[in-house]
Amino acid sequence: MTTSEQQIEQALITKLTDLKYTHRPDIRDREALEQNFRAKFESLNKVTLTSAEFARLRDEIVTADVFTASKTLRTRNTFTREDGTPLQYTLVNIKDWCKNDYEVINQLRINTANSHHRYDVILLINGVPVVQIELKTLQVSPRRAMQQIIDYKNDPGNGYGNSLLCFMQLFVVSNNSDTYYFANNRNQHFGFNADERFLPVYQFASEDNKKITQLDAFADKFLAKCLLGEMINRYMVLVASEQKLLIMRPYQIYAVKAIVDCIHQNRGNGYIWHTTGSGKTLTSFKASTLLKDNPEIEKCFFVVDRKDLDRQTREEFNKFQDGCVEENTNTETLVRRMLSEDYADKVVVTTIQKLGLALDGSNRKNYKERLQPLSNKRVVFIFDECHRSQFGDNHQAIKEFFPNAQLFGFTGTPIFEQNASYKQIDGQDASYKTTADIFEKQLHAYTITNAIDDNNVLRFHIDYLKSKSSAKFKPDEPIAQQAVVEAILAKHDAATNSRRFNAVLATASINHAIEYHRLFTAIQAKRKAEDNSFQPLNIACVFSPPAEGNKDVQQLQEDLLQEKQDNSVAPDEKKAALKAIIAAYNAQYKTNHSVNDFDLYYQDVQQRIKGHKYTNADYAHHNKIDVIIVVDMLLTGFDSKYLNTLYVDKNLKHHGLIQAFSRTNRILNDTKPYGNVLDFRQQEQAVKDAVALFSGSDFESAKKYWLVDAAPVVIEKLDTAITQLQDFMQSQGLTYAPAEVNNLKGDDARGQFINLFKEVQRLKTQLDQYTNLSAEQSSSIEAVIPEDTLRAFKGMYLETAQRLKDKQNKGYMADDPVQQLDFEFVLFASSVIDYDYIMGLIAQYTQNTSVKQKMTREQLIGLLGSSANLMDEREDITAYINQLKAGVSLNEKEIRAGFDAFKAAKAAQVLSDLAVKHQLDNSALQNFVDAIMRRMIFDGEQLSDLLSPRELGWKERSRAELALMEDLLPLLKKIAQGREISGLNAYE
Repeated sequence: MTTSEQQIEQALITKLTDLKYTHRPDIRDREALEQNFRAKFESLNKVTLTSAEFARLRDEIVTADVFTASKTLRTRNTFTREDGTPLQYTLVNIKDWCKNDYEVINQLRINTANSHHRYDVILLINGVPVVQIELKTLQVSPRRAMQQIIDYKNDPGNGYGNSLLCFMQLFVVSNNSDTYYFANNRNQHFGFNADERFLPVYQFASEDNKKITQLDAFADKFLAKCLLGEMINRYMVLVASEQKLLIMRPYQIYAVKAIVDCIHQNRGNGYIWHTTGSGKTLTSFKASTLLKDNPEIEKCFFVVDRKDLDRQTREEFNKFQDGCVEENTNTETLVRRMLSEDYADKVVVTTIQKLGLALDGSNRKNYKERLQPLSNKRVVFIFDECHRSQFGDNHQAIKEFFPNAQLFGFTGTPIFEQNASYKQIDGQDASYKTTADIFEKQLHAYTITNAIDDNNVLRFHIDYLKSKSSAKFKPDEPIAQQAVVEAILAKHDAATNSRRFNAVLATASINHAIEYHRLFTAIQAKRKAEDNSFQPLNIACVFSPPAEGNKDVQQLQEDLLQEKQDNSVAPDEKKAALKAIIAAYNAQYKTNHSVNDFDLYYQDVQQRIKGHKYTNADYAHHNKIDVIIVVDMLLTGFDSKYLNTLYVDKNLKHHGLIQAFSRTNRILNDTKPYGNVLDFRQQEQAVKDAVALFSGSDFESAKKYWLVDAAPVVIEKLDTAITQLQDFMQSQGLTYAPAEVNNLKGDDARGQFINLFKEVQRLKTQLDQYTNLSAEQSSSIEAVIPEDTLRAFKGMYLETAQRLKDKQNKGYMADDPVQQLDFEFVLFASSVIDYDYIMGLIAQYTQNTSVKQKMTREQLIGLLGSSANLMDEREDITAYINQLKAGVSLNEKEIRAGFDAFKAAKAAQVLSDLAVKHQLDNSALQNFVDAIMRRMIFDGEQLSDLLSPRELGWKERSRAELALMEDLLPLLKKIAQGREISGLNAYE
């Protein structure tokens, strides 16, 4: 028997009362909520307000800005009373959150002129609503549950902007067995966007990373009074630069607690093993800020390696709290900040290299002697990426100078005995110190296996490639670079979802990188000359120049061992080659970089790689980088959600392998199902060794988490998904054919089709990005679902989804199955089929000559209908294609101009028809619409002026206004193309 939502709600309230919350069934409306808050406020601040004073206080603190409300909740504020005296107050006990009153209310209604929302369960701290819990009975996806709350927040007149609900900090969604939570935010940080990138939504977990999803257990571990107070007070971060709220993930919280407890109890050193991509900077920031308030600690040093990470980390810290970390431009500045007693200088971000110089007794500036007063104080060092070799070298100097120091390290790839040895470039054997040698004990672990299981990072798809001409291929043996380039050109579009993502090519040496850049340039030029339709990849290359005494480059190269060694041999040749590469880059991207300002070039490269996040319409593809050729650079520390592929032509092992692979596996959405690795050195055993080492288990146990299913497994899943779709269509008395979707009866059946076909598309998207499909496997996929059939089903999906989405947006009953659908349009968006592409195809279609890419009118319309990219314009483009005259040849410029004219004429005709229907002057209606679109503001008075010639009574005029706006609203939205028209929501 299904448990009802009401039963789940009552069980939760019972649980919360067991946790010593006070249930307040009397608080069901805004007035009762405010009166309860007033009583709690007056008791906490030991004051009695007049009714007028309370009304003014309420109006001062209630704001539509979540960030401002969140700051007010956490700080001491001032209110001027009627007699002019100031009242210093807090909304809650901010010194000891445990000592606040904790209450639970349910079925609260906040009614306004436009909104009649009812909220399942709300938790109050000192009368302030801080947590909203929405309960469901169906297995709703967290994304759809999030969308429902977003719909609430976007509803005109909602309580979040004009009542005490503005202080809401957290949302919890549960169907009793699955529970998720996420932070409230301003609307620009709180919602889906066109690419379906989502808010971070979490499940709670225990210290050993086991998920706690059952609602009763979640309440015990998360909602217990003091735990919830601590969560809001200590483990939420207000990001000043972005005016954004963050809540820490469970493993981040446990790491911070472990460090703070270790320091509080003075229990020596420790390290945190949190995998790459898990948000170590936020964790270390929170640990260091909590240490700022520990009077026993003199200084907290956050130590990073390399100049770029220094800048990146400082910017991240200052993002969390504006101005909290200053730039250490040189060692002198660092020493002054180390000696400063200013509270603002209690946390210092620096590089290991600058710290080493400061503690170098032989330095002529006597830094070490000047720092002597600090040496016996209690200081804390937090090292980022503490697997670097330099930390072992500097460890002894730090311990000798700071005998009372505690050292803490963060690493995604610890150094164990198995990966401590390595061979230096100059041929001499050396070894890293193990992480445990330096930091003594592991305080908390969150491995890549945990992160993959939590969907915080992606799994990997690894394709081991070998030269077809080499029958006796050996592991680690390089294949001809030309063959690698040919393979990349053949596989890149599949690997990167038709260039929606980009890739790194990791090479073995600077000479190899130079040769790869030359080969790509030559081979692509040759192909373009032979076939004008060939679209070259945008190739860039980055490696460090010879240092030649440049301190910045020397610092950069301390962790770039291969590049440092390479630049010691024939440096002039390397520099000349880099100059030529930068010159080619300048020509391609219209920039003006030089080898003398290498850092600026390096930053520009990184920004262009990250520029892949923008659509080609917003940021033309010629500005982006498809493949970046590297040696050592960018293989650690560089993050971009739109980098999904690593081409490997260098030997990797252990932590170096995991770091490099992890450039590809940042979560985005369903168009990026995994990180792609194409290995040209057959390093399967090295992968097995690394997976076994960093998963904490054997390879066979770990691979189900780390690696995607092999192609035959996914093909079988696709076959099963299509069989289920076929069975469903037959169960509805229909044949398995795209056109039959139109004959489905009822929204329940249409919703079932949406869910079934969505799974087909998800599996097809995965297979489309497999780079190692055999000809037989490709044929079997085509046999299972031919491309034409898939495209036709996509068109039917989009039509059906659009219809159901419109109904969903109109706010039908919550228990309507339509309300539970998550359409995931991003699965059906093509990176290729955009506006420019369609305009080009239409131009080709009109040509009289035989062109290879030419399509029939039906094929062109079918292609247009199968992609979500142009859903809003699909109807107009289809109509435009249908009215083109056969045999009239047009170029792309003429096609674009013709389409613009077609749309303008169509809109004018629609307005003309509306003017006739509503008995209005055509030009007056056109001027009314033009004025709205010019200012993006809807003016109700101008609407009255428009109707005034009809001389209607107020009742008739009101009815006429509503009738006109019902017809006009879709047209205004279409013209606005997603932009918001202020004041229009009153008619929605």
